[in-house]
Amino acid sequence: MLRSYRVGTPIQAFSLLLLMLLLSLLLSACNALVVGPPPVPSGVVPVVAAENFYGDIVKQIGGSRVSVVSMLSDPNADPHEYEASVQSAIEVSRARLVIENGAGYDSWMDRLLTAAPSDQRIVLVATSIAPQKLPDNPHVWYSLTNVTAIAQQISDALGRIEPTYAASFAHNLAVFMQSLDPVYQKMASIHAQYNGTSVGLTETIFLYQTGPLGLRVLTPQDFQKAIAEGNDPPAVSVAIANTQIQQRAIRVLIYNLQTVTPITTNLQQAALAQHIPLVGVTETMPKGQTYQQWMLKQLTSLEQALHQA
Repeated sequence: MLRSYRVGTPIQAFSLLLLMLLLSLLLSACNALVVGPPPVPSGVVPVVAAENFYGDIVKQIGGSRVSVVSMLSDPNADPHEYEASVQSAIEVSRARLVIENGAGYDSWMDRLLTAAPSDQRIVLVATSIAPQKLPDNPHVWYSLTNVTAIAQQISDALGRIEPTYAASFAHNLAVFMQSLDPVYQKMASIHAQYNGTSVGLTETIFLYQTGPLGLRVLTPQDFQKAIAEGNDPPAVSVAIANTQIQQRAIRVLIYNLQTVTPITTNLQQAALAQHIPLVGVTETMPKGQTYQQWMLKQLTSLEQALHQA
């Protein structure tokens, strides 16, 4: 999804300006009042992740040597409605490592960083690190190739901040890489059984996996892109997507659980009427899961749906 740009409305822009001004005043104020959370212990790296899946990877690599705050963490909310708070600004101002997605997905983070510059902070931008990027598609964390590259950069950054524990970070990175094996295996299994199978997507989020899975996406690209950007798709593309369902040209419809519009709802209802299985995916990692568990669970649901179809 590309709709994190709602900060651009006049009211939100003014609110963000006030937030920055308040942060500046708080950071420059006298020590008579302590604002925000207590400082992290010595030897522990304060980290801010714009999204909770990046925060989870940092935790797995950093272990007890990191204190991580993830800004976007509610899988039941539209991540593009997020608005930065004073608390968020304070967390960013204290962070030694910040990781954001970039490519306009979380542009509010850039504003928070601008409001609290620091030469003691490392900023990682996932879309700049990712070796695989699809056009107009910032959901790079759905690619395991991208995630392994991002995890490597996280380990390296933590090692630069705390050299004493660099070996520990490297070891944890190796454990993380190995823990992705079941996800790779599930993807290989789906590819072996369903390569060439036609599916529908309500938007672009899952394209980073349909390619490696060998699935054939029939939904018009301009339909997916419009929904991802919060716009109404062209009428022709809506008609095509509905026709594909009515003619059962697709075996499964994959949709974003966090984005609900009348058009996507109608598409889902039409699919159910034609007994076409639905597979819901999310942009934000569900609570109580790791990145690996999240990806594996969604792929298992997809595999079951394809088998059912």
